[in-house]
Amino acid sequence: MIDFRYHLVSIVAIFLALALGIVLGSTTLSNSVSDTLRQQANSAAKTAQQARLAQRDLQHQLNGDEQFTKALSPQIVADRLKGQSVVLVETPGAGNDSIEQVSRLAKDSGAAVTGRVTIQSKLLKDDQQATVDELATQLKTDDVEFPENAGAYGKAGAVLAAALVTKDPAKSGREDAAGGAVLNGFKQAGYITTSGKPGQHATLAVMVAPAAPYAYDGGGDDNKALISLASALDGAGRGTVVGGPSTSAQEGGLIAALRDSDAADSVSTVDVVDTASGQVVTILALQNEIGGKSGQYGTGAGVSGYLPSPAPTAGKNG
Repeated sequence: MIDFRYHLVSIVAIFLALALGIVLGSTTLSNSVSDTLRQQANSAAKTAQQARLAQRDLQHQLNGDEQFTKALSPQIVADRLKGQSVVLVETPGAGNDSIEQVSRLAKDSGAAVTGRVTIQSKLLKDDQQATVDELATQLKTDDVEFPENAGAYGKAGAVLAAALVTKDPAKSGREDAAGGAVLNGFKQAGYITTSGKPGQHATLAVMVAPAAPYAYDGGGDDNKALISLASALDGAGRGTVVGGPSTSAQEGGLIAALRDSDAADSVSTVDVVDTASGQVVTILALQNEIGGKSGQYGTGAGVSGYLPSPAPTAGKNG
């Protein structure tokens, strides 16, 4: 008979051997896995470094393009809007720098800038619609027609547009009592503020879109209200361009909403207005508007190209 103690020792020895094998195998496997992970980490670090370098080079290129465009912008736009005038409309949340740059470039293009109208957020509040409707109806003159089945903002857009822009060269650059009453009425109600002389009836309008989409409840209705104003400006004058940064062409943005509406057939948009090249495109789009051509420009969804193609000829603005 096999001695029980011998049998027990044999079993222990077997288990010790197994344990030793597992330890040795684990160590070997651990080293193998570590080597693989180390290689993958080194490869990932190298790829990340290459990406950083590529991003840096691309940023340098973009900075160079921006500097180049800024330096040549006055020459590119020279005389493209000669004899025209532009009114600027600032929406709630719009970037001020873009407006200033577009204003400067419009002057470089030969246009006069009548002034700026800043839409206050109060105008867009739900509890103001009845008051807006009543005010627009009171200020309406006989030569202003409300769109069929117009709501409060359709009516407000019609009377404001009549006070700000014109197709008639004889009225351009002139203020009148009716237009002054409209602007004063909306200012007293806290719906707008003005600078310059926007009541001098420009021939063209640039509306600058909010920098960030209206992501709150009712933001879509606010976009529709601003689109009503843009459409009214386009119909009462010789053309309107709505400009904004790339975010304005994203879901919930004003330009995205406009491009998805009937207004896209008549109102031009530029979704890179915060760049020097985008500001030039805005002037080209205004020049095309004078000739009765509208388009969607920039880099976002729904564009026909970065700029009008073919680009309008310098010195000819219809």
